[in-house]
Amino acid sequence: MVVAGFYSCSQMDQREKEIAAIDVDLEVKRFDLAFAAAGQNDLPVLKEQFPYLFPAQFADSVWYKRMEDTLQQELLIEVSNKFSGFDSQTNTLETLFKHVHYYFPNLTIPDVVTVTSDVDYRNRVIYADSLLLIGLDNYLGADHRFYEGIQQYIRKNLEPERIPVDVAEQVALRLVSGPENRSFLAKVIYFGKLHYLMQQLLPEASGAAVMGYTENEFAWVQANESEIWRYFIDRDLLFSTDSKLDQRFLNPAPFSKFYLELDHDSPGRVGRYIGWQIVSAYMENNEVSLQQMLGEPAEKIFNDSRFKPLK
Repeated sequence: MVVAGFYSCSQMDQREKEIAAIDVDLEVKRFDLAFAAAGQNDLPVLKEQFPYLFPAQFADSVWYKRMEDTLQQELLIEVSNKFSGFDSQTNTLETLFKHVHYYFPNLTIPDVVTVTSDVDYRNRVIYADSLLLIGLDNYLGADHRFYEGIQQYIRKNLEPERIPVDVAEQVALRLVSGPENRSFLAKVIYFGKLHYLMQQLLPEASGAAVMGYTENEFAWVQANESEIWRYFIDRDLLFSTDSKLDQRFLNPAPFSKFYLELDHDSPGRVGRYIGWQIVSAYMENNEVSLQQMLGEPAEKIFNDSRFKPLK
């Protein structure tokens, strides 16, 4: 076991060296700063530089009004104060896309553009083929006054450190096919694939970051992993097609719904965490590539994973 573990770590170290040597020249264009500094006479230049951000159906008067809007000006000031520079984020994103290129060499490395989005926290990152938009006004810090009225389980992830994780998630969403049927197991494994891939693309990210949990929440699911699994098994939930299970254990929520006293101690989306552990066990116990795993059906992954929850 010690020899096997050492060999696995050596393989991992060698792979990371190969990934680090990949040449990825990632350019981040700061549209948010350019728009904040622009006057009406600068609009033609902005439209030429960022044509994809100026839909033809909107007249120039719309943009003139936006430039003069005091709320927009305040938003842009807060963003420019928080993100006066973007070098550290750019370096992290470059490393992320080196991993993307290593595993998926045919995937286009996108142009990255930072924008403001009127705090559209449901769409913090938009990834479309060769373009990646990052709404920086969604990363001003959980306690920022712009986020008053947003529930805490959402606000906790409106932090600058979340940017590369959100980008990794959007990339993973493009690469992981949806559940092959309506069973709870198919959905659990789908999210397990998603989170496993995210960590492969961002190996330095903590488990808590990949899940969008606080460290305390991640510690809770680890400590209660066997109880969560027993709950799913004892109630025959794995092959259930009850859509209510999505709301209870998969969708973003302040807590999971076991309908027990422990509910309010639990974070939401514990089913995704279990899926991630099953997929991790499958990868540990089978000689398959990352790309092969992504194409395997949920039942095969589950049956061949030999998954045993943490005690």
